Amino acid sequence: MAKSNKTGQRFRSRSEHTLDAKGRLNIPSRFREVLGEVYDSSLIVTNWRQSLKAFPLVEWEVLEEKLLTEGRTKPGLDAFVRYVISGVTECTLDKQGRILLPAPLRNDFGISKEVVLNGMLDHFEIWDKTAWQDEVRQTRSDFGNFSSDLSSMGIL
Repeated sequence: MAKSNKTGQRFRSRSEHTLDAKGRLNIPSRFREVLGEVYDSSLIVTNWRQSLKAFPLVEWEVLEEKLLTEGRTKPGLDAFVRYVISGVTECTLDKQGRILLPAPLRNDFGISKEVVLNGMLDHFEIWDKTAWQDEVRQTRSDFGNFSSDLSSMGIL
């Protein structure tokens, strides 16, 4: 269960990292602080669109519950569930604040050494550095497409 988030701590910002020879990834201290103060040290890492996603266990369980309830009413969502659930790996931080990314997940996303961790508030993403750079370029070129939704949320 998530601890009270009175401090407003979330997974924010991005950082670049290098995997070691065994595929271990250092989790930045600011992300470890969120895990320690709001969650616990268990992460669920899985396939997503173009990157891996790392969810604190309690956030992952919320997503799973939505898939079990609301997801069953959405025709064609079985393929998405199959894809995402097939990649699920529970990763616990070691004493040095690292997680081991399994080789099949690394290989599926071309993650060999250089990675980018990108905070997404309640979880974070793990990108191959080159794929991240491509994503940033695409997002910048599509930035105007977000105006309507941001405006409706009162952000613009």
